[in-house]
Amino acid sequence: MQLSDFNYDLPQELIAQDPLEKRSDSRLMIVGREDGSIEHKHFYDIIDYVNPGDCLVINDTKVIPARLMGVKEDTGASIEVLLLKRREEKVWETLVKPGKKARVGARISFGDGLLVGEVIDIVEEGNRLIRFEYEGIWEELLDKLGQMPLPPYITHKLQDRNRYQTVYAKNDGSAAAPTAGLHFTKELLEQLKEKGVEIAHVTLHVGLGTFRPVKVDNILEHHMHSEFYVVEQEEADKINAAKANGKRIISVGTTSTRTLESVADENGIVRAGSGWTDIFIYPGYKFKVVDCLITNFHLPESTLLMLVSAFSSRENMLNAYEVAVSERYRFFSFGDAMFIQ
Repeated sequence: MQLSDFNYDLPQELIAQDPLEKRSDSRLMIVGREDGSIEHKHFYDIIDYVNPGDCLVINDTKVIPARLMGVKEDTGASIEVLLLKRREEKVWETLVKPGKKARVGARISFGDGLLVGEVIDIVEEGNRLIRFEYEGIWEELLDKLGQMPLPPYITHKLQDRNRYQTVYAKNDGSAAAPTAGLHFTKELLEQLKEKGVEIAHVTLHVGLGTFRPVKVDNILEHHMHSEFYVVEQEEADKINAAKANGKRIISVGTTSTRTLESVADENGIVRAGSGWTDIFIYPGYKFKVVDCLITNFHLPESTLLMLVSAFSSRENMLNAYEVAVSERYRFFSFGDAMFIQ
């Protein structure tokens, strides 16, 4: 299976640079999982496509302001640090730009010395392990000094950092938002509950590995980075009960999907627990839990496009994306959504 099998042409102007004023006003393409049929709706119409007893599974991770702008203590050179993964209480795996200025032993100052980091190791793919020194509460310091880590294809400044969070974000830890959930408002979630839809929470802290470009022609040679997940027993029970009652499991986003498929046994029973997953889902994968998928429109040749192509089919997805381009849908993180049912 070749990387080029998952390519498509996307005009630059269709990459959404700003969120819409109201989250649920985004467009929603309804795609038939088996036949590839297409309808054009708005996201608030999702209420008409979800049935009482269905279980909607959302990822309640919260994006941390993980981008830190600092200077090298010895030269004053500017350095950007992106927090990727917490290794110990004060040690983080990070992505540093420019990397050549961040050799082991380099010390970086942020906020005029409110926070200081020392590079203590260079690990996989050139990522740096940095040990931080600070006084006070880490979360408060990060909130003061950090910026939201928007993807590189978004060039506009985000006016309200909450717009890169879901309305149900709760557990700090992500370097990127689970963007399919950005379309939900609190009102829409209440309407779904009133209709009898069960809502289950899982947590997957999204790392940048999910979005890293695939650099091998044969996708089977691609290595996924691991991400930390938590599924509580109460939430697993909701999902398993819906499944046992013949209701649908509707996954909100590729992150919820990867979590569910990581923790389920061969019979599709979801097991509570926590750990790390590096599951890579591509065409040929047999889904154990997920019946329907709410997702955004993903980058060409990305592992996310491979996942949705596994869920429906590559032909259905590439056709849907072609239609989305011709209908001027908005793409990527702040873009429109798709419901594959």
